[in-house]
Amino acid sequence: MAEIIEFTDINAPELAMYRPMREGQLLHFCEPEAGVFLAESPKVIERALRGGYEPLSILCERRDITGEAADVIARAGVPAYTADSDLITELTGFRLIRGAICAMRRRPLPAPDELCRGARRIAVLENVVNPTNVGAIFRSAAALGIEAVLLTDTCSDPLYRRSSRVSMGTVFQVPWTYMSGALTDMKLLHGMGFKTAAMALVKDSVDIDDKRLNSEERLAVILGAEGDGLSEQTIAASDYTICIPMSNEVDSLNVAAASAVAFWQLGKKRI
Repeated sequence: MAEIIEFTDINAPELAMYRPMREGQLLHFCEPEAGVFLAESPKVIERALRGGYEPLSILCERRDITGEAADVIARAGVPAYTADSDLITELTGFRLIRGAICAMRRRPLPAPDELCRGARRIAVLENVVNPTNVGAIFRSAAALGIEAVLLTDTCSDPLYRRSSRVSMGTVFQVPWTYMSGALTDMKLLHGMGFKTAAMALVKDSVDIDDKRLNSEERLAVILGAEGDGLSEQTIAASDYTICIPMSNEVDSLNVAAASAVAFWQLGKKRI
């Protein structure tokens, strides 16, 4: 049974993980052991637990011990620290929105070829630095048939608190790992047997409903950052450049919205 601990001192060492920290500090918090991340909201925590992540402790408002957070507290089986809302806000630097936040241990990431073995449709994110966009892309990937996500090492961390919350915990369901470098490793993708489809606004793009795309046995859909989009090198080395036909002189969609359209059209699985 989980131990419920009332606290009054926000400087207590056992609460250190919940104080305002940069993601890099959490990543290296337990060195030489694996780093830490924070999962916020009972649904996100539940999906992380189902995904096999190890909980270290939970923080929640007093009212949520027997309310919204009760089930995850019981399942996690780790100390649950509690106080009133104002003291928790003083500790964390933000107001808890959805009942609880859980400190969890990171796991080693697999190599890209191990992650993608057997996958037919994957997404590749190049320099997508906005954590909200990363979370929304994962949610679309989980819902629309994408079996793995690869990220360049300039992308926002999928385990960043905002990313995992926006994803509704799907970052713990869709397998993912990083590629080495700031740009997409096209040799790696082609070496794994994927045809590559870069989403880009260039003259020789094909429409996203082009029959050749869905006929590919293995396809990697590559998406770039807001504003700058994909690098010229990535576009030039791709097997296809694809675009979404649009109306009313709109030239592009937010990358998260574009990912949902692409995954629906190109994913092998159907709802």
